[in-house]
Formats: sequence, structure tokens, C-alpha cells
Amino acid sequence: MSFKSDGLSLSGNLYVPDDYAEGDRRPAVVTSHPFGGVKEQTAGLYAQKLAAEGFVTLAFDTAYQGASEGEPRGLENPFARAEDIRSAVTYLSTCPQVDPERIGALGICASGGYVPFAATTDHRIKAVATVSAADIGTLFRDGLGGGQDPQVLADMLDASARARTAEATSGVFRLDPVVPDTPREAEGAPTLYREGTDYYRTRRAQHPNSPNRYLFRSVDQIAQYSSFDLIHLIAPRPLLMIAGTEADTAYFSREAVEKAHEPKELFLGRRRHTHRPVRQGGVRADRRGEAERLLQGALGRRLRSCIPFDLECGLIESGGRGG
Repeated sequence: MSFKSDGLSLSGNLYVPDDYAEGDRRPAVVTSHPFGGVKEQTAGLYAQKLAAEGFVTLAFDTAYQGASEGEPRGLENPFARAEDIRSAVTYLSTCPQVDPERIGALGICASGGYVPFAATTDHRIKAVATVSAADIGTLFRDGLGGGQDPQVLADMLDASARARTAEATSGVFRLDPVVPDTPREAEGAPTLYREGTDYYRTRRAQHPNSPNRYLFRSVDQIAQYSSFDLIHLIAPRPLLMIAGTEADTAYFSREAVEKAHEPKELFLGRRRHTHRPVRQGGVRADRRGEAERLLQGALGRRLRSCIPFDLECGLIESGGRGG
């Protein structure tokens, strides 16, 4: 299926529960994919699992990426990505299978920033959830974990400006890798990038519509963006943020939840692969982490009724790692 966002046709997969009966108006969830991902990967897997919980779910390719329209290819514009999430909510609001008063949104990795950003002002999103959230703007400005030399961003912005000019003068589009292309190239990189390579660049989840490239001049748009500055505006709608206890990006979820108003919940799981719940091609029970079970169970119950979180899961600390 497809729907429009800012004049572009976006490609999506709509999942309807097996027990759906004509005339039902079900709660629904938009799932938004990571930076460099597509709907056939982790966003689609979460969509399928939530559909098994009784939701109508929509996983889609953002504009300029995957099977969706938009030129130049590989553009990563955070503001456009948030608009695509709002457009996905609009589409679900018009579906006869969906109760428009019970629509939630789930974002993974960079979309764990885009979804809350969109939800701050779109009150149609009645519940917000993230898995391994990252604020891509802060990541580019400050580096992973913070403390990046400001000259790094200045140099990137200089290169982004040159890339814009090169597009206009020679038609050459600079495309850079999102994660290292091979496990060998990923050696010595932070866990975030090593695990990204293991998922996106191997048989586990590699997909032809996910070429592991982004348009480099996106940097000047990414650098202007912040995911969580207005996260307090999500309240009184519920917010659930899930991360691995020692994940490289867990600090984003901790800091965002600290800024958010009640009702809110931070769930820290013990398993590494919270970002990537199962292998492509089938469910492996031994790969399921706590985050996945929470989305299928606790989040399912909460989104289904759109009641505030009661923090029944609490703040779970453990010695494990998450990705």
C-alpha cells in the first residue's frame, strides 16, 4: 500500500490482526524505521508482533529512502521524517479498520527521536514508545557519548556545503555509509556500529532497499535538529522508552525520560539486541529480549486502552548490555 506525505508517495506495509472482523475499529500503531533502515527490517518485525497483539500496524519507508518516492535518494532530513510519521498517522486515521482515537507510534534508534518529536505537537498520537532511541542531531553535533571536538562538526558542515555545490555543478551526489560495510571495517568501532553492521550488512537482515548510504549533505539539516527539547509536551499522553542497560545510546533514553512529564516509563533491559529483535526470515525464541516481550505485552495493553502508564514494570537495572 502507499500514502502521501508532503506530495510524495510513501510505500508501506499494513498489518491487520488475524482475528479482525469486518466492522471492528482496532487500536493502531505506526512503526518508524532507523536511520538507514527500511520497513522490511526491524520496524516491520515490530509491526508484525504488535499486529499479533491485536493492533492494526503500519511500517513504512520514509521519503527519499527504500521503496518510497523522493529525490535525491538517501536524504536524511529529520524534519521531513517527522512529517512522514504524521502522514502515516493521517493514513491510519482514515482506515476503516482503525479507531482514530487509539493510535500510537513506535520509533526505533533514530526514529526513537523522530517519533517523540512528531508526537510533541501531533495530539492524534495517543501513546509514544521508543526502542534504543537516539537523538541524531545531538549525535552528529556532540559525537557518541558527547565530548566531540566542535571542529569535527565544523569540518562536516564545510564538507556538506561543498557537497551541495557539487550536486548543482556536476550532478555528483556524495553518499556516505551509515554503518561500516563489513565486519572487518567495524572492528574497533563502538558497539552501536559493530552491531549495526552485523544486522544491516549481513544475511541477518540485509535488504536491497537498504544500501547503507545516506546523502552527506543531510548533515546541515541533521545538525539543526534536536529530538527531545519539547518532550514534556507529550504529557499527559503516556511515554515508554526502552533501552539496553549499557547500550551506547542508553543515555539518550535516560535524559529524555528525565525531561519528560508523567506518565512516563524507562525500561532498561538485560539483552543486547533490543534494536533488532529477531533474525530476518523467522522468529527465534532464544533471541527475544525483554524489550520485545514488553512491546508485545505491556505496551500492547497500554496502547489498547490508551490509559496512563502505571510504572508496573518499574526501572529495571541489570549488569547486562543492550544495543
